[in-house]
Amino acid sequence: MNNFARTPPRLHWVFSRSPLFFVTCCTYRRRPILARGEVHAALIDFATRAHADFGIAVGRYVILPDHIHLFVAGPDDFNLGKWVGTLKRVLGRTKAMDRSQDPIWQRGFFDHLLRSEESYAQKWDYVRGNPVRAQLVEKVEDWPYAGEFVTIYGD
Repeated sequence: MNNFARTPPRLHWVFSRSPLFFVTCCTYRRRPILARGEVHAALIDFATRAHADFGIAVGRYVILPDHIHLFVAGPDDFNLGKWVGTLKRVLGRTKAMDRSQDPIWQRGFFDHLLRSEESYAQKWDYVRGNPVRAQLVEKVEDWPYAGEFVTIYGD
Protein backbone atom coordinates (compact mmCIF):
# COMPACT_ATOMS: atom_id res chain seq x y z
CA MET A 1 0.00 0.00 0.00
CA ASN A 2 1.26 3.45 -0.92
CA ASN A 3 1.53 5.73 2.13
CA PHE A 4 2.02 8.82 -0.02
CA ALA A 5 -0.87 10.57 -1.70
CA ARG A 6 1.58 11.61 -4.40
CA THR A 7 5.27 11.35 -5.16
CA PRO A 8 7.36 11.68 -2.00
CA PRO A 9 9.22 14.96 -1.58
CA ARG A 10 12.72 15.20 -2.98
CA LEU A 11 15.33 15.22 -0.24
CA HIS A 12 18.27 17.59 -0.14
CA TRP A 13 21.61 16.21 -1.28
CA VAL A 14 24.10 15.26 1.36
CA PHE A 15 27.65 15.77 0.13
CA SER A 16 30.78 14.32 1.65
CA ARG A 17 32.69 17.02 -0.23
CA SER A 18 31.77 20.35 -1.78
CA PRO A 19 29.17 20.15 -4.56
CA LEU A 20 30.74 20.34 -8.01
CA PHE A 21 29.04 22.38 -10.72
CA PHE A 22 29.53 22.30 -14.46
CA VAL A 23 28.99 25.89 -15.62
CA THR A 24 28.60 27.39 -19.09
CA CYS A 25 28.44 31.13 -19.83
CA CYS A 26 27.76 32.44 -23.35
CA THR A 27 28.37 35.78 -24.98
CA TYR A 28 25.46 37.88 -26.15
CA ARG A 29 24.38 36.77 -29.62
CA ARG A 30 27.26 34.28 -29.45
CA ARG A 31 29.82 36.93 -30.45
CA PRO A 32 33.31 35.36 -30.80
CA ILE A 33 35.16 37.59 -28.30
CA LEU A 34 36.40 35.29 -25.53
CA ALA A 35 39.23 33.17 -26.94
CA ARG A 36 41.96 35.74 -26.36
CA GLY A 37 45.07 35.82 -24.24
CA GLU A 38 43.89 38.76 -22.15
CA VAL A 39 40.59 37.06 -21.28
CA HIS A 40 42.47 33.87 -20.42
CA ALA A 41 44.86 35.82 -18.16
CA ALA A 42 41.90 37.47 -16.41
CA LEU A 43 40.30 34.06 -15.79
CA ILE A 44 43.57 32.71 -14.38
CA ASP A 45 43.86 35.68 -12.00
CA PHE A 46 40.19 35.48 -10.96
CA ALA A 47 40.26 31.71 -10.33
CA THR A 48 43.54 31.92 -8.42
CA ARG A 49 42.21 34.65 -6.13
CA ALA A 50 38.84 32.95 -5.63
CA HIS A 51 40.62 29.83 -4.42
CA ALA A 52 43.11 31.63 -2.17
CA ASP A 53 40.64 34.11 -0.68
CA PHE A 54 37.35 32.18 -0.55
CA GLY A 55 38.09 28.47 -1.02
CA ILE A 56 36.25 28.39 -4.35
CA ALA A 57 37.97 25.89 -6.63
CA VAL A 58 37.85 26.05 -10.40
CA GLY A 59 38.87 22.68 -11.77
CA ARG A 60 39.12 22.26 -15.50
CA TYR A 61 37.99 24.89 -17.98
CA VAL A 62 37.79 25.67 -21.70
CA ILE A 63 37.41 29.16 -23.15
CA LEU A 64 35.90 29.10 -26.63
CA PRO A 65 35.27 32.12 -28.86
CA ASP A 66 31.65 32.57 -27.76
CA HIS A 67 31.35 30.66 -24.48
CA ILE A 68 33.25 29.30 -21.53
CA HIS A 69 32.91 25.97 -19.71
CA LEU A 70 34.25 25.43 -16.22
CA PHE A 71 33.90 23.14 -13.26
CA VAL A 72 33.48 24.89 -9.90
CA ALA A 73 33.32 23.70 -6.29
CA GLY A 74 32.85 25.99 -3.30
CA PRO A 75 32.27 25.97 0.44
CA ASP A 76 28.85 25.26 1.98
CA ASP A 77 27.80 28.93 1.83
CA PHE A 78 28.92 29.29 -1.79
CA ASN A 79 26.54 31.35 -3.95
CA LEU A 80 27.13 30.14 -7.51
CA GLY A 81 25.01 32.85 -9.13
CA LYS A 82 26.86 35.65 -7.38
CA TRP A 83 30.23 34.07 -8.24
CA VAL A 84 29.33 33.71 -11.94
CA GLY A 85 28.09 37.31 -12.01
CA THR A 86 31.43 38.47 -10.63
CA LEU A 87 33.31 36.29 -13.12
CA LYS A 88 31.36 37.81 -16.03
CA ARG A 89 32.01 41.32 -14.74
CA VAL A 90 35.76 40.69 -14.37
CA LEU A 91 36.15 39.09 -17.81
CA GLY A 92 33.97 41.78 -19.38
CA ARG A 93 36.31 44.51 -18.15
CA THR A 94 39.34 43.24 -20.06
CA LYS A 95 40.62 45.53 -22.79
CA ALA A 96 40.05 42.78 -25.35
CA MET A 97 36.27 43.06 -25.00
CA ASP A 98 34.27 44.96 -27.60
CA ARG A 99 32.20 47.44 -25.65
CA SER A 100 29.70 48.21 -28.39
CA GLN A 101 26.14 49.00 -27.48
CA ASP A 102 25.34 45.31 -27.08
CA PRO A 103 25.89 43.57 -23.76
CA ILE A 104 28.89 41.25 -23.54
CA TRP A 105 27.10 38.30 -21.93
CA GLN A 106 23.81 36.48 -22.36
CA ARG A 107 21.65 36.79 -19.28
CA GLY A 108 22.12 34.01 -16.77
CA PHE A 109 24.18 30.88 -17.24
CA PHE A 110 23.78 27.13 -17.49
CA ASP A 111 24.77 24.99 -14.55
CA HIS A 112 24.57 21.30 -13.81
CA LEU A 113 25.31 19.65 -10.48
CA LEU A 114 27.72 16.76 -10.99
CA ARG A 115 27.11 13.77 -8.78
CA SER A 116 30.17 11.64 -9.38
CA GLU A 117 33.76 11.53 -10.52
CA GLU A 118 32.58 9.62 -13.57
CA SER A 119 30.19 12.43 -14.49
CA TYR A 120 33.06 14.93 -14.18
CA ALA A 121 35.27 12.84 -16.48
CA GLN A 122 32.49 12.42 -19.05
CA LYS A 123 31.68 16.15 -19.15
CA TRP A 124 35.38 17.03 -19.38
CA ASP A 125 35.95 14.60 -22.26
CA TYR A 126 33.12 16.28 -24.13
CA VAL A 127 33.97 19.95 -23.49
CA ARG A 128 37.70 19.66 -24.03
CA GLY A 129 36.92 18.39 -27.54
CA ASN A 130 34.90 21.49 -28.44
CA PRO A 131 37.80 23.35 -30.11
CA VAL A 132 38.43 20.34 -32.37
CA ARG A 133 34.72 19.91 -33.22
CA ALA A 134 34.53 23.66 -34.00
CA GLN A 135 37.57 23.20 -36.29
CA LEU A 136 39.61 25.75 -34.32
CA VAL A 137 42.50 23.28 -33.92
CA GLU A 138 43.32 19.78 -35.11
CA LYS A 139 44.20 18.31 -31.70
CA VAL A 140 42.80 19.02 -28.24
CA GLU A 141 46.31 19.72 -26.92
CA ASP A 142 46.75 22.58 -29.42
CA TRP A 143 44.01 24.76 -27.91
CA PRO A 144 45.73 27.38 -25.71
CA TYR A 145 42.65 28.47 -23.73
CA ALA A 146 42.03 25.39 -21.61
CA GLY A 147 43.50 23.88 -18.50
CA GLU A 148 43.01 23.07 -14.84
CA PHE A 149 43.46 25.31 -11.82
CA VAL A 150 42.73 22.87 -9.00
CA THR A 151 42.59 19.08 -9.18
CA ILE A 152 39.08 18.34 -7.98
CA TYR A 153 39.13 14.62 -8.68
CA GLY A 154 42.36 12.69 -9.18
CA ASP A 155 42.88 11.10 -12.57
